[in-house]
Amino acid sequence: MTRPRIAYVINSVEGGGAALPVPAVTQVLRSAGADVRVFALTRRDGRALPPIVAAGLEPAVRDGGETDHFAAARWLMKEVRSWGATHLWTSLSRATILGLIVGPLLGLPVVSWQHAAFLKPWNRRLMRQLQGRAQLWVADSQSVAELTERRLKVPAGRLETWPIYFADPAMPEAKAWTPGEPLRLGSLGRLHPVKGYDVLVDALARLRTQGFEPSVPVEIVIAGDGDQASALMAQASQAGVTNLRLAGYTSDPRGFLSGQHLYLQPSRSEGFCIAAHEALTAALPTIASSVGELPFSIAPTRNGWLAPPGDVDALAKALRQALSDPSALAAMGKAARADMFDRFSKQRFEAKGRAIWQRIHPASGEDRAPTRQASDRPSSRQTG
Repeated sequence: MTRPRIAYVINSVEGGGAALPVPAVTQVLRSAGADVRVFALTRRDGRALPPIVAAGLEPAVRDGGETDHFAAARWLMKEVRSWGATHLWTSLSRATILGLIVGPLLGLPVVSWQHAAFLKPWNRRLMRQLQGRAQLWVADSQSVAELTERRLKVPAGRLETWPIYFADPAMPEAKAWTPGEPLRLGSLGRLHPVKGYDVLVDALARLRTQGFEPSVPVEIVIAGDGDQASALMAQASQAGVTNLRLAGYTSDPRGFLSGQHLYLQPSRSEGFCIAAHEALTAALPTIASSVGELPFSIAPTRNGWLAPPGDVDALAKALRQALSDPSALAAMGKAARADMFDRFSKQRFEAKGRAIWQRIHPASGEDRAPTRQASDRPSSRQTG
């Protein structure tokens, strides 16, 4: 029997979003008996390209922009037909909308990932109109599954949940804070309003105006780049927040996490949020907004704290509690790491992916063959 060929369509090869976990997801599909190739509608910063190439996914990256949708659709149709795809697997809004148009025109079944908790109104309307064209929808988390069923009207019978993350045993464990050293608070993320770093600055300023003084020096570092850098530093300077540093993009997010004592994710919106889950896996207690999958993964007083998105007072209260007893953080971090390995083991990740592929292609167990790729570990990302 001829092996099925999955055209895995993504928006871009930007470092972040859904692109970086692609090698781990496609490894499961390939080991289940399919050939997989990545098709990216545009390049952006290209930081996800090296791990995709290293995984043997032979990415085809279009030389085009983000708004030339007709040209992108024509390119996708030509490339997918030329490669001889038997299935389309789409990820994120633009790729999904174009895939749901192109797939039926080529007579190909379409599987669509949903990662985003936020959809632009026009994208939401289009996806809702086109949702019936997908053979199956796959949500990356419980929270996104609930949103997909409600806002896109996808019937539960055509919706699966496959967490986009597994806890890698190779993740280094952060060292516990010891008296005499500063307490290091870190975050990985784009400098974009959705990440809520302006709320974090306001919360730090609120602690200052309330007269709260931590018992130890505190250093706060955000690793990531984006257009909001100047505005954030100006906001911090005006508010008298002098212990915040923007470190820029890091190519070693795991090394960054291992050097922290507490992780911060003050986002206004998230889906699964890989960055926060990697922080929990690195044994970092986490202060996060109660958005996306984070309320399912953070248990207040056990492995972190939650605050409503955009709520400066609630975030300041969580920071006060965490900074009041630095010696308690290590035990919370160990509980966080144990939870991640229990809920998001590699075995569960692979079993779920195989089950989804068997549902899409029931004969896949008969045509399984060795695959060429060597990498089966998901790459870290800096964005949630």
